[in-house]
Amino acid sequence: MQIRGERAATTCGLVAIVLWSTAAGLIRGVSEQFGPLGGAAMIYSLGAMLLLMFLGRPRIRSTSTLYIVLGSGLFVAYEVCLSLALGFASDRQQAIELGVVNYLWPCLTVVLAIVMNGQKTRWFIVPGSALAIFGILWVVSGDGLSLPGIVRNVQSNPLSYSLALACAITFALYCNVTRRYAGGQNLVVLFFALTSAVLWLKWSASLEQIPPFSWANSLELLAAGIAMAGGYALWNIGILRGNLTLLATASYSAPVLSSAFAALWLGVSLHAQFWQGAVLVTAGSLLCWQATRQREVSLAAPVEVSTGKLPD
Repeated sequence: MQIRGERAATTCGLVAIVLWSTAAGLIRGVSEQFGPLGGAAMIYSLGAMLLLMFLGRPRIRSTSTLYIVLGSGLFVAYEVCLSLALGFASDRQQAIELGVVNYLWPCLTVVLAIVMNGQKTRWFIVPGSALAIFGILWVVSGDGLSLPGIVRNVQSNPLSYSLALACAITFALYCNVTRRYAGGQNLVVLFFALTSAVLWLKWSASLEQIPPFSWANSLELLAAGIAMAGGYALWNIGILRGNLTLLATASYSAPVLSSAFAALWLGVSLHAQFWQGAVLVTAGSLLCWQATRQREVSLAAPVEVSTGKLPD
């Protein structure tokens, strides 16, 4: 895919953000049609084939063995945790809430970058992190800031909430490991193939059955695969040739965009407190990113120095 010019590349990056913002709702929809494991396995299998067409074969030989092991392990863990967190959610509203919990990763990426990569930062990293965490608690609480309410919601489905929190941690680690060890190589095609293989292995050991295909569930599966694969392919173009500062800023709107699309696609009515929490997560993450920027030079957000992944 040949894209020339900064404006065109920036447009590709912005389209990637929109595509990824549809992923959570589509993954939940596909899991309802084909099951949490079978649906996720088919999404990543289709995504791997599409990425192979868009990006070509990954250059494994020119990549360090350490990054292949660490990067693939963290990427697969993230994608599997995300798919299963959404698939095993008790209902559609909880799936959307879990999607917001996942968006704690930008804040964690910055915090880990300070420890792992010596990222320079300023004092407002602290209020930014606190704001993002408060936003998550505000979403999960459900009715005011109530500790019993948070505990009750988490206890209603500890598996999904644990998986969503694991998503935020593993992808934050993945971003920093990629920045340190990837050497500029993009192995997302390999990572997608490994993710699909792991999911198919888990499916084969489960009691899930793949239901008959119909036009409706096939189109939803196709849309999910295109959203995931197209997002990766276009974001890769955007971060290489586009306006990084604009893309970084726009990427932090993802929690709100993702929640809005999922609510429309799944037919869920979300209360005001949910939207307030989603906005707080976005604002806190944006403040964390701003804390890492140097006054004299504009730096890309942590997501930009990974392999081009905006989480789902």
